[in-house]
Amino acid sequence: MDEHIAEAVGRPDLIRLGDGLVCLRFETMKVVSALAAVRHLLETGAVRRGDTLLDSSSGIYAYALALACHRHGMRCHIVGSTTVDHVLRTQLAVLGAHLEQMGPSDDLKLDQKRRVERIQEILRERPDYHWMRQYHDDIHYLGYRAVAEHIGRETDTDRLTVVGGVGSGASTGALARYLRERSPGVELVGVQPFGSVTFGSEHVADPEIIIAGIGSSIPFGNVTHTLYDTLHWVAFDAALAGSVDLLRRHAVFAGLSTGAGYLAARWERDRAPERTVLFIAADTGHRYVDSVFARYREASRVEDLVPRAVTTVDELALPWSRMDWNRAPAPVTAAV
Repeated sequence: MDEHIAEAVGRPDLIRLGDGLVCLRFETMKVVSALAAVRHLLETGAVRRGDTLLDSSSGIYAYALALACHRHGMRCHIVGSTTVDHVLRTQLAVLGAHLEQMGPSDDLKLDQKRRVERIQEILRERPDYHWMRQYHDDIHYLGYRAVAEHIGRETDTDRLTVVGGVGSGASTGALARYLRERSPGVELVGVQPFGSVTFGSEHVADPEIIIAGIGSSIPFGNVTHTLYDTLHWVAFDAALAGSVDLLRRHAVFAGLSTGAGYLAARWERDRAPERTVLFIAADTGHRYVDSVFARYREASRVEDLVPRAVTTVDELALPWSRMDWNRAPAPVTAAV
């Protein structure tokens, strides 16, 4: 029996969606990394119960850290993106977390820059706060070992391809690292929005919106570029099509980043039908009801979407591009 709701929320489901395609579905994925990170900090004496944990978030990590703090008797201070919605703001308030939300902005780079600057201001004012550094501290890898073990028990990892939004780098990077300890042949496919510096697409703008949480306008230390075999860049319209098809065809209600990952996973499965392709569904689709699912009539058929095959990031083009990354190091602009 679980001792706290965070443990139940963070436990993923493995769902087989047909031949060679598996969904690793979370209610809120980053609870896994936040719980393990806070537990590690307490066990090592880096923090004590009652201390304040501080970080920046575009949404999912804010909720995850608030739950971890509630579980372990900590205080929580979040500098939130403009993308944090009313539902999450209300949950954070009731959980006792303090949220400072950036003002409206369509510029992801400006939004992240302002959040980082505010974090630095708070630390100067309150040096007793502990900055969690979800983008840079690899303690956020720790919680995914149990997830990797679960995948290993349920799938043939010798012929496994993992697909997921890159974001901070912790989830996909950790799963690949832990799964490769038992099966070196595990392949890793990262999914990015256009406009993200992480794998060099900052020169290509998406006219709709940036898919929150899976890209970045600043370098992240937790992204280990040399773990990735393949990259897919997916624009909003293509991700919308993926999210709608995933719900219509498989009844899986998940977020926009999951739609992008599902689209990429279908393509990888069709390219290598001898492999099992597992894609990560990081959260539910509730916060995307108006921006994505209400537009379901606009969605393209996923069968009609084909990625542009590119060999360099200079060739990237909307709405979907694919590139063999071949475990190359970080682009110059993404190096920490």
